[in-house]
Amino acid sequence: MLTSARRCVYTIGMPPIATDTRTERTPIPMRWIALLLVSVLLHLVTLEWATGGIGMPSLRNQSQTAIVAQLLQPKIEPAVAPKPRIPKPAAKPKPSPRPVARPVPTTPPQPESAASEAAVIPPAGMEAPGTSVEPVIETLSAADAGAAREAPAAGPQQASDTMQYKVNLPPSAELKYDVKALRDGKPVYGHGKISWQTDGGNYTVDGEAGILFFTVLNFKSAGLIDDFGIAPVIYAEKRFRKSETNTHFNRERSTISFSASTASYPRKGGEQDRASIIWQLTGIGRGDGGKFIPGAEIDFFVAGVRDAETWRIRIIGEEEIETGTGKTSAWHMVRIPRQGSYDQQLDIWLAPQQQWYPVKLRYTETNGDYLDMSLSDLTSVAAR
Repeated sequence: MLTSARRCVYTIGMPPIATDTRTERTPIPMRWIALLLVSVLLHLVTLEWATGGIGMPSLRNQSQTAIVAQLLQPKIEPAVAPKPRIPKPAAKPKPSPRPVARPVPTTPPQPESAASEAAVIPPAGMEAPGTSVEPVIETLSAADAGAAREAPAAGPQQASDTMQYKVNLPPSAELKYDVKALRDGKPVYGHGKISWQTDGGNYTVDGEAGILFFTVLNFKSAGLIDDFGIAPVIYAEKRFRKSETNTHFNRERSTISFSASTASYPRKGGEQDRASIIWQLTGIGRGDGGKFIPGAEIDFFVAGVRDAETWRIRIIGEEEIETGTGKTSAWHMVRIPRQGSYDQQLDIWLAPQQQWYPVKLRYTETNGDYLDMSLSDLTSVAAR
C-alpha cells in the first residue's frame, strides 16, 4: 500500500525539469505551486493514516460512553408490594334481651289439707288494725288435733336436730304496749298489743304494732302444743303497704312452705315461726328456767315469710328495766342475725315475776331503725 502511495506521489508529482540551455529562467506558474501544496498535504495525510494517527473511534471509547449513559439514567426505586388489607372483624351480634322473669304468685295453690289450716286464721283479720282475734282454737279441726296427739315421737336424728325442753306455757292474757320507733332518724310513737290464748292443747298469738294512725305490723300464729312445746300450723304476717304472707307447717306432708316463695323445708318437730318463738322461750323459762344462764345459747329452727333458718338465741342476763307497769327484773336475750344477713335483730325481755310474759320487745333493722314495744298493761283472760 505504501508502494502504491509512493507510486501515486511520483505519478502526480512535479513534471521532470527539462534542460534548458538558455540562460534566461522562466517563472513558475501559481497553479503548479497549488498542486505542490496539495501533494504535500496528501502525503502527510497518507503517512498519518498509515501510522495509525488517524482512524475510527475505538471500541473502548464506545464502551465508556455506554457506561456513562447508563450511569446517567434516572434511578428506579424497587416496587413496594402493597400492604395486605386486613378485613375488619365482623360486628358482634347484639345479645338478645333477657326474658323477663315471671313473678311468683303470692299465693300458690293450697293442698287439700290446707283448708283446715286456712281456717285457723282468717286472712281478712290482717288487713285492718285493731281487728279482734278470732277463736282460732275452736276452728282447728279435730283431725289436726288428733294428728298432733297421735304423731310418733321424734327419732334419734330429729332429737339431735332440735333440743327438747320442759315447756310450761303461761295462762291466756292480753298484753298492751307503748310503742316507740325510730324512722329515718326521727322518733315516732304509737301503741301495740299481743293476745295470747291457750287451752293446753292449742294456742293462738295475735299481735299488732302501730305508730301514729298506722298499723305497721300485724301478725298471727296458731297451732298445737306437742312434746316439743309450741307446734305452729300457720303463721301470717302483714307489714305496712305490703301484702299478707302465709307460712304453712304441714303436718301430713312434714314440710314447711311459703306463699311468698317456692322454698320448702322438712318439718321434723320443734320448728317455730317469728311470733311463736317468743312464747316458746316463755314456756322454757317457766318449765326449765335453769337453762337461762348468762352467755348460754339456744338454737331454734325458725320460719319467716319466705324461708327458714336456725336462730341462735343468746342469753344476755337478768336486768332491771322500767316499763309502763313499773320497774321489774327481766331476762334479756337477743337473736343476732348471721353475718351478711339483712334480717332484723330481735331483743326479748321476759319477766319471771310476771309469769315470764314478754314485757319488752325490740326489733332493730340493719340501718339502725327500730321498733320498741314496752308493756303498759297486762290483763289475764280466760281461755276461749
